[in-house]
Amino acid sequence: MKIENIVVGPLQVNCYIVYDEESLDAMVIDPGDDAGKIIRLIDDRKLAVSRIVCTYAHFDHIGAVRELKNKTGAPVMLSKDDFDIYMRADRQASLWGFQLAQPPFPDIYLADGEEIDVGKLHFRVIQTPGHSPGGICLYGEGVVFSGDTLFQGSVGRTDFPGGSIEELRKSFRRLIDLPEDTRVFSGHGPDTTIGRERIENFFVNEI
Repeated sequence: MKIENIVVGPLQVNCYIVYDEESLDAMVIDPGDDAGKIIRLIDDRKLAVSRIVCTYAHFDHIGAVRELKNKTGAPVMLSKDDFDIYMRADRQASLWGFQLAQPPFPDIYLADGEEIDVGKLHFRVIQTPGHSPGGICLYGEGVVFSGDTLFQGSVGRTDFPGGSIEELRKSFRRLIDLPEDTRVFSGHGPDTTIGRERIENFFVNEI
């Protein structure tokens, strides 16, 4: 497994390109902006993108979805519980002073426990509402892509529409119960491990 991280957009979102090094089958997670940078890496590595996954539908995580889908033809995948937020992305971005091309309709809705294969790689969807109603994480191959549920030392905010501190507590607990050597690749900031977060994350005291 190879994981490429491209930090995109003014809000510094981690866009991950995950691929099977043998087949070059690839998944793009949270293409928030800077479509050109993402596409250049895909072309440089000669990857075949077979899915575009949005861990959340906040505008900073989906700003490059339209261009990336146009380039690759890959289906756009997210939780149905974030559909309303997804379909208001252009208006959401304008409230923050940004312009965004409204992404196309999602192709596939992801549910808790669903499996995603990328070549020989296997990931499981973990539903993690709290930061938004339809937040998801992807767990497998010793890593978890945690979106904005879990950061190094912190968690996602819950004061956006649809956010819930109660739901975030439940979601955080699900992630913190993963094996301690699981590497955590967050939506913003550096990677970490579950073991480290059990000790250092302030939110442990909130659950």
